[in-house]
Amino acid sequence: MSKGKLAKFADMARYENVFQYPYSVVEHVPFEMQGHWHEQYFHNQNPIVLELGCGKGEYTVELAKLYPHVNFIGVDIKGARMWTGATQALNEGLRNVAFLRTNIEIIDRFFSKDEVDEIWLTFSDPQMKNPRKRLTSTYFMCRYRKFLKDQGIIHLKTDSNFLFTYTTFMVERNALPLLFRTEDLYALDILGNPNNPDAQGNLTHLDPKVLTIQTYYEKMWMERGLNIRYMKFCLPSEGELHEPDVEIPLDDYRSFHRSKRSSKETSK
Repeated sequence: MSKGKLAKFADMARYENVFQYPYSVVEHVPFEMQGHWHEQYFHNQNPIVLELGCGKGEYTVELAKLYPHVNFIGVDIKGARMWTGATQALNEGLRNVAFLRTNIEIIDRFFSKDEVDEIWLTFSDPQMKNPRKRLTSTYFMCRYRKFLKDQGIIHLKTDSNFLFTYTTFMVERNALPLLFRTEDLYALDILGNPNNPDAQGNLTHLDPKVLTIQTYYEKMWMERGLNIRYMKFCLPSEGELHEPDVEIPLDDYRSFHRSKRSSKETSK
């Protein structure tokens, strides 16, 4: 039987790898480690990679195990979920892992210019009704620019055709350098050669080790027969960003076990 929420929050309060600064806290108490993650927590100069909306933290932990010379920080507001990954990281002695419990809308309060090398967005809520809440929107891109290195890489891994299509249009609209894109990640034949071309003839430039990580939700979506989509692109630090003005079909499966609140079939 899993521990109750109160017990998990008690654990999190004493975990050395967890920093809890939701908006209600950081509004009054500035985050003093902003700009000092390397020296004050990781004690090295290895690259820092964020997973935004990390949920249970399983992807953050598995990435840290695959890449021990990279520092990973899982970010989410749901502390009871994050407890799973934070506990595993401590139990396994993973010194290149940290967790930050906060609202992603204020993520730029926790990192300084050029402090982060890459961002992973894994199975983010597509936020089909509100573009400003999508983690791949230009609203968030502007926030990422405040701490992501110039031409820093953003990874999107999703089961949502809506979010994937929206992000594709956003990348195209702003001429962001697209490094790789596939609509069926696990159909790629790259286990033997990471530079094999995909179905469109593009080189994958994808480390096969990444294919070994599947989250709980990812497995659930795949069992429903949904493709896992993936892309990675660079975010230049300069240049005005524009939202795409395109109608995109909504994801039907999002009504699974939920009542449909509107008759809309598409959204921007």
